[in-house]
Amino acid sequence: MAHYLIGDIQGCNLALGQLLEKIDFSPSRDTLYVLGDLVNRGPDSLATLERLMAFGNSAKCLLGNHDLNLLAIACGVRKAHRKDTLNPILESPKLDAFIHWLKHQKLAMRQRIQNHDVLMVHAGVFPSWTASKTIALANEIELVLQHASNNALKTFLHDMYGDEPQQWRDDLQGNPRLRVIVNVLTRMRFCMPDGTMEFKTKDSAEAAPMGFMPWFDVPNRATQKTIVAFGHWSTLGWLNRTDVYALDGGCVWGGYLNALKLSDQPDTTNNKSPKDNVRNTTPIERIRVKCLAEQVPQAFQSLRRT
Repeated sequence: MAHYLIGDIQGCNLALGQLLEKIDFSPSRDTLYVLGDLVNRGPDSLATLERLMAFGNSAKCLLGNHDLNLLAIACGVRKAHRKDTLNPILESPKLDAFIHWLKHQKLAMRQRIQNHDVLMVHAGVFPSWTASKTIALANEIELVLQHASNNALKTFLHDMYGDEPQQWRDDLQGNPRLRVIVNVLTRMRFCMPDGTMEFKTKDSAEAAPMGFMPWFDVPNRATQKTIVAFGHWSTLGWLNRTDVYALDGGCVWGGYLNALKLSDQPDTTNNKSPKDNVRNTTPIERIRVKCLAEQVPQAFQSLRRT
């Protein structure tokens, strides 16, 4: 049995198929943990969903910002953006099945995989949140998606957009509380040491605005002793530290679709982390496939990454 973490797919079904072939994935034997942004911007989001759904419990998926955006569009509270590539899903006779399945995915997962205690999110974890608190707060969103009335669900999906409040407080209530949870788990890249978040900057870690830093570099972060695996940040690059794995390889932009195999065997990869990152000593193996230019929608090849 093998366990694989997979970065942002974003509808690149061909690359996903190539990656699964490369790792010799068997749903009867192995498990995928997909770190969100299953759909959008890529050429075949519909086939991507069909593939992942067919794997049943062998594919455990998180919701990313693009997946939540699909739910909002499908529920009629959000208009599709010109860069969205979701029409095949929205026009599919299986739309209800897709939406039902997405609503039952997680916003955060924590798994003991081999010898690794791994907390999985799409984007980030608020500095003061422990792993247990992250799971509990993610569950607040999951309960709304799965059990709220139709009107309450629409209100949530409409109100989840926005950058305020910029900081978590335990006394937040209602949709402002839910919005902060969504923003942390699916959008956050940079924050201040006090947790104030910034959402405009989407470049590399070195491009942090004055006073801000990558969320995982905040001193005394409560999840420092737990490995946090995330995607979302394609400009960050491959990150393999003792406390964080970053897996978004920018596949949809002509980069790589990354998989990370966790095992008890010695690390067989010779990939290097960026010079300013700490080399991870836990046994992992990185597998990746290049997203060929012809897989990337021509209209989006020169657009800014989001």
